Amino acid sequence: MKVGRLAGTGQLAVDDLPAPHAGPGEIVVTLAACGVCGTDLEKLRGRYQTAGKIGHEPVGRVTEVGEGVAKFALGDRVFVHHHVPCYACEVCARGDTTFCAEYARTNIEPGGFSEQFRVPKENVERGAVLVLDDGVDWDRGSLFEPAGCAVTALRRVGLAPGDRVFLTGLGPVGVLYGRVARAMGASWVGGAEISAARRERAARRGFDLVVDPADGPKALEAIRSATGGKLVDFGVAATGASAAIQLAYRATRRGGTLNLFGLPEPYGRLDVDLQQLYLGGVRVVPTYATTEEDVATVQRLALSGKLDLADVVTHRRPVADLRAAFDLARDAESSLKVVVTGPAYAG
Repeated sequence: MKVGRLAGTGQLAVDDLPAPHAGPGEIVVTLAACGVCGTDLEKLRGRYQTAGKIGHEPVGRVTEVGEGVAKFALGDRVFVHHHVPCYACEVCARGDTTFCAEYARTNIEPGGFSEQFRVPKENVERGAVLVLDDGVDWDRGSLFEPAGCAVTALRRVGLAPGDRVFLTGLGPVGVLYGRVARAMGASWVGGAEISAARRERAARRGFDLVVDPADGPKALEAIRSATGGKLVDFGVAATGASAAIQLAYRATRRGGTLNLFGLPEPYGRLDVDLQQLYLGGVRVVPTYATTEEDVATVQRLALSGKLDLADVVTHRRPVADLRAAFDLARDAESSLKVVVTGPAYAG
């Protein structure tokens, strides 16, 4: 089988390796689709401090079931979450499961950009495999993980019906976050994006306001005007650039919340007047990854018609063309979401 992997900073490789087999409690999945995430791009650049495997948004068909597995059968269409917490430590008991020390140590093997991959016993046992409804196609299923990250973030920051949300960064995850916020009751969703093509796409598909962040004061004035001077309840940095985080912070009302959602730049800094932060009462809440429960929520929202996952995936490339897929994902003017496809995509 073909396996895409990191081969050093700035380098991708596609290898021919033996297909995996399922041990006791495990399953093997044949890949249908796996999205290229912004964190995959950061790993390729060497700018992700926990860099390792790439490909963590996979969907496919179960093609081997290990001894003792009763929940899944050959042919099942599934989404597989690459990480799973222990559910036994103090961090998990507080509900902060994505920050569990066990979470980052669990993973599919050899990764999501592989024509087949093995799902470890702990992932199978702890609910990290979700059977896809027949109404969910492969493209939409491949969006469940990033959309789940938005559900986790909005649950963590406490979105309430009627709240206003403003995002900096309208790449695929920013667009999904905006749509999830709307599905969960946000009354107003705005965003900032440096790519003209992505601004135009977001304006067409439900964002109430889309601004160019190049002129920060002008963008902030547009947000004030659009919200009647109230600003927003939640400023969301869906990209890690320090300037984008600044704009999200300045768009947030007194007593609101700044959500650090996108991966920040390594050693990045947020230059704020701490007294203003204190007196303004703005909470700064980082959110990371998602949970099995929140991925299942994405499927329910999509099937109910509340969450629109259409037209987010714009390009598809097979595993053998992994480099081309990453090149497209880096081209903000040409693409939104790029998925890498495997043998199960056609069926």
